[in-house]
Amino acid sequence: MAALQQREASRTRSLPGHPVATLAAPRPEPVPLPEPVGRDRFPELRPSGFQAVAQAPVSTFSIDVDTASYGFLRASLNRNVLPPPNAVRIEELINYFPYAYPAPASPEEPFRVTTAVFPSPWAEGRKLVQVGIKGYAVAPETRPAANLVFLVDTSGSMAGPNRLPLVKQALGLLLTQLDARDRVAIVAYAGRAGTVLDPTPASERQKILGAIEGLTAGGGTAGGEGLRQAYALAEQGFEARSVNRVVLATDGDFNLGITDPDELTGFIARKRQTGIFLSVLGFGMGNHNDALMQALAQNGNGAAATIDTLNEARKVLVEEATSTLVPIAKDVKIQVEFNPATVAEYRLIGYETRTLRRDDFTNDKVDAGEVGSGQTVTALYEVVPVGGKRVMPELRYGATPAAPASVSGDYAHVAIRYKRPDADESRLIEASIDPSREVGSVAEAPQEARFAAAVAAFGEILRGGTYTGRFGYDDVVRLATGARGDDPFGYRAEFVGLVRAARSAAALAPSPR
Repeated sequence: MAALQQREASRTRSLPGHPVATLAAPRPEPVPLPEPVGRDRFPELRPSGFQAVAQAPVSTFSIDVDTASYGFLRASLNRNVLPPPNAVRIEELINYFPYAYPAPASPEEPFRVTTAVFPSPWAEGRKLVQVGIKGYAVAPETRPAANLVFLVDTSGSMAGPNRLPLVKQALGLLLTQLDARDRVAIVAYAGRAGTVLDPTPASERQKILGAIEGLTAGGGTAGGEGLRQAYALAEQGFEARSVNRVVLATDGDFNLGITDPDELTGFIARKRQTGIFLSVLGFGMGNHNDALMQALAQNGNGAAATIDTLNEARKVLVEEATSTLVPIAKDVKIQVEFNPATVAEYRLIGYETRTLRRDDFTNDKVDAGEVGSGQTVTALYEVVPVGGKRVMPELRYGATPAAPASVSGDYAHVAIRYKRPDADESRLIEASIDPSREVGSVAEAPQEARFAAAVAAFGEILRGGTYTGRFGYDDVVRLATGARGDDPFGYRAEFVGLVRAARSAAALAPSPR
């Protein structure tokens, strides 16, 4: 009879709404499985080439502040292995770092644009155009309340020390940033999904920590059903003036139940319309379905990050907790129109998975990225000035472009469209990139622009160096070291160390046949 009661308690522990206090004693932690190798999946990246301004003067893309690529890159290099090229999304490397751009004065216009033009460090005759955006920072004491649902992958593959144990530590850190205004619920999923903790005031910290600590790994990965239950709990605690968010913590794929990517992303997109956003935290390597996680985060109006160390958990969930949790704008799009009188060709560095059509910019039905409180976003263009050495061959027919209508000396015009988190109609911010923003040498460029250029060059080298030529790891180290500036958390110093690690890993990599 005792054995039967124990089995029944174990069975009911994952049923929705079952109180944590009556859970059976946790089973012994399973022996961690060996780290899988080579099963990570990434969306194919086709680097954006140069565009002729005479034929295509406008560049349009969605702004996002995902950083998952940087975490995966760091985890790879800490194993002395170069990341696969498709894992290197250059905009996520650049936007991993905070930048000291001037902040907007008030939430009424939540973004301020900073620009710079300077010579390309790796290509003589070309220039880099920096577009930096700083979001309005909501004071922690005035932030809205949070209605959070932690959706935790407890499948068997999460048994490794850098997976479920790290998830528990990370969620514990996030809990330190919440207070009595906030509510937390927990859903776990493995072979099936179940509610571990109903919506609970964050002030009941020990109860929440007990629920987190009781999570154990074992079984398959029914992530689709977990998403459904998590959103149901988020709807149960929904408050129109609160931040309503599901936080998914997983190591990879969904292999049970609803697994079709289109069905999953469609479900997330519909829930986005209700005002519930989704953030994705990736743990572990070797079995990470990056393509699916990116799609879920993008359709859920949230960001994706890779948590490979406790320090990274502290960065994302403590130091940047307000920006991680509190959105100041959604569906943020940027459109840059280059002046054919000054720019012959351009290419956007990175953002390959976030490009939009030109007419998407003014279409408020088109989804785009979310920006959190106080976040910075940086985009870099490499341009060939009029009269410079062209990258693209002249056209045989119609090779002579029409005379430019504008006689302005501006390099480009920048337009940003965004919606407030609770709005359906977009607003517009505009700025010009004029000659006053240009300097004559890399050394004279603003510090933040130089550091962003160093990070971009690193990403380009890791992806094959198509456009960076002979510019190598040592050049990146010199450029980044000279632009490190104020680095209170050591992120930029760590970057320099990663570049050196990549140089060593590259030397050990087998030569291509």
